[in-house]
Amino acid sequence: MLVEVNGYEIKPGAFLQSAKLGGAQLADTNLAHADLGHADLNGANLEGAILGHADLGGADLTNAGLYMAEIEYANLQYASLKRADLTDTNLTGADLSYVDLTLAILPNADLTRANLSRAVLIGADLTSANLTGADLRKADFTGANLSDADLTGADLTGADLTSANLTDATLKRANLSCANLFNADLTDADLRGADFDGANLAGADLTGATLPKVDLTSADLRGADFDGANLAGADLAGADLTSANFKNALLSGADLTSANLTKANLRWADFKDADLFRVNLTDADFKDADFEGANLTEAEIEEPNFSDDDLDNF
Repeated sequence: MLVEVNGYEIKPGAFLQSAKLGGAQLADTNLAHADLGHADLNGANLEGAILGHADLGGADLTNAGLYMAEIEYANLQYASLKRADLTDTNLTGADLSYVDLTLAILPNADLTRANLSRAVLIGADLTSANLTGADLRKADFTGANLSDADLTGADLTGADLTSANLTDATLKRANLSCANLFNADLTDADLRGADFDGANLAGADLTGATLPKVDLTSADLRGADFDGANLAGADLAGADLTSANFKNALLSGADLTSANLTKANLRWADFKDADLFRVNLTDADFKDADFEGANLTEAEIEEPNFSDDDLDNF
């Protein structure tokens, strides 16, 4: 059955480049492999539409409704999806590089292996989204909600996650080197095997986070909260941990060589067998911390906050 909208024939493989389809009712239509490059789809209803392998490069999808749409492996480079509703949408393998997804709605969206490099996702809602293996290099997630999202194996090199919500998110084996996580909320996040080399985590909340053997080499962790976090075997060599909170944290076997723990809260922290060679513990509070078997060679411990009884823990 021939479907026409605004004089355009709607069918798989249709040539609709620069088409004027703003506000069009295109729900459940089949536009697989269609050419919609630079098309005007502002406010269009594409709920349940099939757009797999379609070319939507440079298209205007601002405020578009794409609930449960199938957009796998489509090209959306430089498209505008500001405030678009992509709830439960399938974007597996799609190219979303340089896309504007400011304030977009993406709960439960499937972005497995999608390319979102340099995409703008400021304030976007990605609750429970699947971003496994996604390319997120230098993407802007400022203030985005990624709670309970799966970012296993994702590449977030140089990404901006300032004030992002990553509570209960899974970031196993994710690459976050040089990423900006200033004031990000990573409460109870699973960060096993993640790479934070050179990342900025100043003011980040990592309460209860799982970070065993994580690479935090030279990371900026000033004022970060690791209350109850698991950092066993983590590499924190050269990290700036000034005023960080490690209360009840597990740091057994961790490498803190030359790390700065000035004014850090280390109460009840477990540093068994940790390497604290040349660590700076000036004004740190490590009352009841456990340093059994730890290497404190050349550690700087001027005016530490502990009682004589705490010496038994060294």
